[in-house]
Amino acid sequence: MDTQQLVLIALLLALTLLLQRVRARARETADAQGEHWLDTVNDWPPTATRIMTTPERMAYETLVRALPGYVVLAQVPLARFIKVQSRHSYTEWLRRMGHQCADLIVCDSASAVLAVIAVQPPPAETSERARNRHRRMSRVLRAAEIPLHLWTSTALPTAELARRLLLPQVDEATADALKRQPAAPPVPASKRTGALDAVGAREESVGQVFVSREPPPSTWFDDFDAGSAQKQPPPRPGP
Repeated sequence: MDTQQLVLIALLLALTLLLQRVRARARETADAQGEHWLDTVNDWPPTATRIMTTPERMAYETLVRALPGYVVLAQVPLARFIKVQSRHSYTEWLRRMGHQCADLIVCDSASAVLAVIAVQPPPAETSERARNRHRRMSRVLRAAEIPLHLWTSTALPTAELARRLLLPQVDEATADALKRQPAAPPVPASKRTGALDAVGAREESVGQVFVSREPPPSTWFDDFDAGSAQKQPPPRPGP
């Protein structure tokens, strides 16, 4: 074995040892930060759930009736419709605001955001954490020149009032045309198929299903505290 081959073998061994040390250091850092080596699917079994709460669904239906021809979207993260300058860490902005969701947004036919609607419980039932979140969102939307409308879940406006609140600049002729334009009719239960048929039948036959099938708490909701879960020691990798 000549000298060149020995040097190559020594370099490969050194590189292998270096990679092992880098991986060990990464595991130590993750352990120190409370991160665990868990499987994305097996350790967090995913299940489908609902996107909107009952008041949000009612507000959504009101907007659809009030603004035919406009696009109404629900639970959209701010990062999907707001751009920020990149002179500071974009990851840090995402951590602060970007992952927060607007309850409902109204867009024109080109998907440009015209207004954001926040559906909240009465002030007496609103937590301080929710009020702080709303204040932060208000600052961001105001700076982006996007109107924010706060609707109380127990006193939602009518379709006529919602139209006047969201489109005050619309003239009377346009308002009359909007009112005459029918919204898309719901799909009859007899034409639903598969899972949609089962869901629709439950909702039509049992009104209480709306309350019992509310979305569970998640990272988009104020009552979720990611730090409250008891941390389990990370499993040690095998040899």
